[in-house]
Amino acid sequence: MSDDKHPHSGMKGRIMPSDTSNHNADQLDLKSMTPWLSSHIAGFEGPVTVSKFAGGQSNPTFKLSTPNGDYVLRRKPMGPVLPSAHAVDREYRVIAALAKTDVPVPQVYALCTDESVIGSIFYVMEMVEGRVFWDPRLNDQSKADRTAIYDSMNQTIAAIHSVDPDSVGLSDFGRSENYLQRQVGLWTKQYQASITVENEAMDNIIRWLPNNVPDDELTSIVHGDYRLDNVLMHPARPHAVAVLDWELSTIGNPLADLAYHMMAWRFAPTMFRGLAGVDLAALGIPDEQTYLAAYFDRTGLTMPDDWDFYIILSMFRIAAILQGVAKRAEAGNAADAQAKQIGAMAGPIAQQAWALVQSR
Repeated sequence: MSDDKHPHSGMKGRIMPSDTSNHNADQLDLKSMTPWLSSHIAGFEGPVTVSKFAGGQSNPTFKLSTPNGDYVLRRKPMGPVLPSAHAVDREYRVIAALAKTDVPVPQVYALCTDESVIGSIFYVMEMVEGRVFWDPRLNDQSKADRTAIYDSMNQTIAAIHSVDPDSVGLSDFGRSENYLQRQVGLWTKQYQASITVENEAMDNIIRWLPNNVPDDELTSIVHGDYRLDNVLMHPARPHAVAVLDWELSTIGNPLADLAYHMMAWRFAPTMFRGLAGVDLAALGIPDEQTYLAAYFDRTGLTMPDDWDFYIILSMFRIAAILQGVAKRAEAGNAADAQAKQIGAMAGPIAQQAWALVQSR
């Protein structure tokens, strides 16, 4: 898929402003919402025109157009959701906390925890102009711009992991101890709460992971879903202007966060928007080891001997998340019409992870 210039929508799937639609826009109660926004955001004035951004598997996100400018509203989805998922209140908090750091984030304006206003909690942030790239091969970019975009992504995740949580008021944003063990338990529970079909590879991984957790001493702010299409690039220049989708952020192990980001190098383009098997040198995209070396140089951290564990855990997480998408599709409350097909990728990804276990 080619890249498109568009405003920050804060979603897993994003599109150009001209592709926003009024489908489900009536989910926002303008009579209740507009007075709340006017009383909580300085300078906010109606009338408000609402467009729902299409795509995405996470929190429904809307463009709010007003005479004084545009805003982005991000809310929890309607209906039942998995425990701890779709935490837009935590997302709001971490974005606000990072505003004065080297991490590029949108400005947030207001958080509403009163579900009576629109039926779920939500927050409002600025509209940041920029580009989101879906295909990590960046086919429409020059070789030099591909190199620069990947270097900016690397610099940005290193910046996230270099922020002292205490210094930005996030010391209580998550438990620092036993992060990897808790991740194994969390995603096992999330997966088991979302099962729609039998997945033997996932069952095998669930048995393997708890017995192979490495020493877990590193802690930092972690994004939880850091990848190319969650980083908004400048409209014309190859550098990051905003990191999106912080709902899975917490205090945790930065190497686990890094490994999750590195999944693009492990997946083939035909399976899940990856780089495996691609001639990276010809494209100007760093290979996995080069990218890792740049990260460790920027952060001062050390490459672990048991790197494979972090990769396997990350694949397991992705499979569990996709299984959650499949479950929401089955329940009829997924945010994307293609959720069923996307959720079906949990099987092949779990099989790849289990193959890596067996190859050790």
